[in-house]
Amino acid sequence: MSELAQIGVTGLAVMGRNLARNFARNGYRVALHNRTYARTESLIAEHGSEGDFVASESLEDFVASLERPRRIVIMVQAGPGTDAVIDQLVPLLEPDDIVIDAGNSHFPDTIRREKALAEHDLHFVGMGVSGGEEGALNGPSIMPGGSPKSYESLGPMLEKISAHVDGVPCCTYVGSDGAGHFVKMVHNGIEYADMQLIAEAYDLLRIGLGASAGELAEIFKEWNSGDLESFLIEITAEVLGHVDAETGKPFVDIILDRAEQKGTGRWTVQNALDLGVPITGIAEATFERSLSASTPQREAARQKLEGKAATWEVTDRDEFINDVRQALYASKVVAYSQGFDQIAAASKEYGWDIDRGAMARIWRGGCIIRARFLNRITEAYERDPELPLLLADDYFADAVNSGVESWRRIVAGAATNGVSVPAFSSSLSYYDGIRAERLPAALVQAQRDFFGAHTYRRVDKEGTFHTEWSRDRSETQQ
Repeated sequence: MSELAQIGVTGLAVMGRNLARNFARNGYRVALHNRTYARTESLIAEHGSEGDFVASESLEDFVASLERPRRIVIMVQAGPGTDAVIDQLVPLLEPDDIVIDAGNSHFPDTIRREKALAEHDLHFVGMGVSGGEEGALNGPSIMPGGSPKSYESLGPMLEKISAHVDGVPCCTYVGSDGAGHFVKMVHNGIEYADMQLIAEAYDLLRIGLGASAGELAEIFKEWNSGDLESFLIEITAEVLGHVDAETGKPFVDIILDRAEQKGTGRWTVQNALDLGVPITGIAEATFERSLSASTPQREAARQKLEGKAATWEVTDRDEFINDVRQALYASKVVAYSQGFDQIAAASKEYGWDIDRGAMARIWRGGCIIRARFLNRITEAYERDPELPLLLADDYFADAVNSGVESWRRIVAGAATNGVSVPAFSSSLSYYDGIRAERLPAALVQAQRDFFGAHTYRRVDKEGTFHTEWSRDRSETQQ
């Protein structure tokens, strides 16, 4: 019998195919399986020279071709498809084998699956993978959860195939059961916010300056050499500079203004509501995608709703561009700060003990939200692992405080001139809310006590109280 494979991949669509090639390129013998054998054959035919592959037509042969403990990566559509593959695999496996779900699964499903496989003495790893097809092939950011024991066996391989920044792998153990998929979910939520903020900056510059897409491409290209340097700013410049071959028009102008989504943004917002964590930037970005797809409502609004807005007249072009840049950076910091708050809350809720600094470190390369300022986030959590608010770190506090006047000018100008900037606006509102000495929540709590006897606390003494609103309005301590 030929030498056994060190790792196997089942599900050879684009992501699975590229992940398998990545393992092989890094010197691992890789077992391959796909429901349709033709896809396995095509991978061998096109890329067999890249490394050592073992192709199997049946799942039984695939499992038999792997060394123990077996390490099997499932790369199929999240949901029932993943459950179906797991159900087929379990009877073929032995204690201590490792099943790795590398798809975009919802973390509660991962918690459920990990518990179910543990009953068979099997390890289940929910593994977030970011970077798209290019990252899967050349080095993604990898976020594995599961048991520490599974990471002892799997971790060195994942670290080797991941992206590396300054010699450090963009992969680390995240935490037990669903921690890896949870962090990937929040990563995607931050990605939603980041993309929406960039889109709003583009819209502000387009309307305020009356600039062409080509001119805007140059602005974003310049921004990518400073604090805003990131993969998303880089590709924004590329997209804006691209011309449609068929029409000769700027490519961005011929795309229907309807942004789609696969659900990870919604999951992030839903979970934040469950945890009671305000992630306003991510939420607005998610809702804005829904609004963009609300075709009948938008058509009705265009016919009936008057903007009664001014026409934006920018008198100082350079100052306006700088204001937008400052507002974008500040809003971006808010989105990341909120995302890391959500990770901290979930870590406490589910007992994951997630190192937020390590998460920032592994997001520096390979993933979609990779950016220069993730180095600063890593440093912030190294200075204070228990940092209650990223915005309160000295570096980020100074950075946002220095740009707050620009931020206010942009949000106020957008409101006056009828330009929709929900992510910029909500981020500024969060900034003002989180720093406020006193919020109007006192009135909300009084109202709750009035109609529902929900009680309240006082600022001048300990305890919980209720006012007899429908009687003599006397106060009682509960």
